[in-house]
Amino acid sequence: MLSLGLETMTGTTMAIAIASAIAVFGTIISIALPYLQKDELGARMKSVALERDQIRAKERARLASEKKGRGGKSVKAEPKAYVKNLVEGLNLRSALADKKTTEQLIQAGMRGQNPLFLFLFFRAVLPIVFFAAGAIYMFVFGNPEHGTMTKVMVSFIAAYAGFYAPIFFVRSKVSTRQKSMQRAWPDALDLTLICVESGMSIEASFRRVSEEIGKQSIPLAEELILTTAELSFLADRRMAYENLAERTGMDSVKNVVTALTQAERYGTPLGSALRVLSAESREMRMMAAETKAAALPPKLTVPMILFFLPVLFAVVLTPAIMQASNSGF
Repeated sequence: MLSLGLETMTGTTMAIAIASAIAVFGTIISIALPYLQKDELGARMKSVALERDQIRAKERARLASEKKGRGGKSVKAEPKAYVKNLVEGLNLRSALADKKTTEQLIQAGMRGQNPLFLFLFFRAVLPIVFFAAGAIYMFVFGNPEHGTMTKVMVSFIAAYAGFYAPIFFVRSKVSTRQKSMQRAWPDALDLTLICVESGMSIEASFRRVSEEIGKQSIPLAEELILTTAELSFLADRRMAYENLAERTGMDSVKNVVTALTQAERYGTPLGSALRVLSAESREMRMMAAETKAAALPPKLTVPMILFFLPVLFAVVLTPAIMQASNSGF
């Protein structure tokens, strides 16, 4: 009975059944997976709508304060009490933060005071956590043959890594957002050009483009919506364009901002400028792709030497070695 069961489990029929079950499971997962994904675009647009409301409330408070002759309060999310107390108690804002830090946080999509306080909080706490983790690992679980000085040095290196870990995280977020926006920016310029030449205002054009470009780049759609809100509520429209350039940190966006500012100031035709800038953005994207393609051969040299050539030599030389061994050599 046991042998019959083993034969059944190892037979061809069982293998076909297992393969069929795996294929059916993979088909079901591939069909159901798109329906299980979260609507990230909707969530991001909702957060942008909230920030747009904050901009509106802030500008209304500023206008009201100007009328009453007193300063208005900024409408922003407040950090948690223990985070704020630690940052303000150690005066970390003046010691670890500068204008460049704020710009990087904004370019990473972290706007307001709350991300800045959290950034400074983690820069103060993570070195202690990493140092404690490194010390526990080295003194408790590490090799007993290592000296005390070596263990202490490793712990300090871990603390150093913890101190710069938030900076690396923010830079990674900035790079990811800029790559996403850079890929979609030429298409966004083309859509903006179509909207402007059809007679739409720049606010309506940005709003329409943000709805269309959100499927390709959510960060770019988010920035365009914020620019639309700032164009509607800020006293100086030039500030809205400059804020867009600062939030993205991209040269192509800065060129478009310059063209928009000149069009606002001197009344120059915007359509021709957008057409030229769109062509330049596409050329820059093509040049970046060509640069990556040209860099592939040097990058593939070492993997080919390590992995491809030994297999090739084995395939070519194995028959000759077998013939030589069979002939008695």
